[in-house]
Amino acid sequence: MSGSPEDRIAELEMRLSFQEHALGELSDALAESRMAVYRQSEQLRRALDELKALRNMVPGDSGTEPPPPHY
Repeated sequence: MSGSPEDRIAELEMRLSFQEHALGELSDALAESRMAVYRQSEQLRRALDELKALRNMVPGDSGTEPPPPHY
């Protein structure tokens, strides 16, 4: 960064502008990622709830029953 003070200021302003743009893009990407994680955790929670409900519908299946003797 050599040159006149005006050139140096212009260079710094350009760098700052680029960094602000990059920061905005990173912020948007982080927000999208957080939403994706939230949606996936909700899907997992619903799937686990459905699995628990299905297990409760199976007669005699308490989940703690020992395996058959041939295991």
